[in-house]
Amino acid sequence: MNLANKLTVLRIIMVPIFLVFISIETIPYGVEIATGIFILAALTDKLDGYIARSRNMITDFGKFMDPLADKLLVTAALVALTYMRIIPAWIVVVIISREFAVSGLRTLAANKGVVIAASWWGKIKTVIQFCAIILALINIVMESTVLASITSVAIYAAAIITLISGWDYFAKNSEVIASK
Repeated sequence: MNLANKLTVLRIIMVPIFLVFISIETIPYGVEIATGIFILAALTDKLDGYIARSRNMITDFGKFMDPLADKLLVTAALVALTYMRIIPAWIVVVIISREFAVSGLRTLAANKGVVIAASWWGKIKTVIQFCAIILALINIVMESTVLASITSVAIYAAAIITLISGWDYFAKNSEVIASK
């Protein structure tokens, strides 16, 4: 397993650790630690992609597991933030529904021998989701009205870009759905 793929696996391992710190209220500085873990995990996404491309380490494992690791991290954070009443549940349902739909498309494509790598819209979506979640986590700690407003805009932007990127995947891979 190459370094880029190890970073992807590390990101997956960080998900339950993040959840422990964000959800157990009796842990001192739990939200702050969870925020740090989330930021570190988000940075591994950028780093593993850079390493894979710069060292020609792009693998089918990475093409499949990197987006899955992102989905696990984002979904865990969104569910936790919804439970904490920070993010509206309907936005989380929209985002998670898109993730399931694109994962289904990838599975269908994989059954036909096609690997669907992350698109630019998908990458932008991930960055905006990460930023919105980080803003929400920081706002829990800082409790700023201005930051809360910026966070709301970021969360709505994440939902919109999520829908656009989902449409893009299906539009560009319609032959996967249409073929027998």
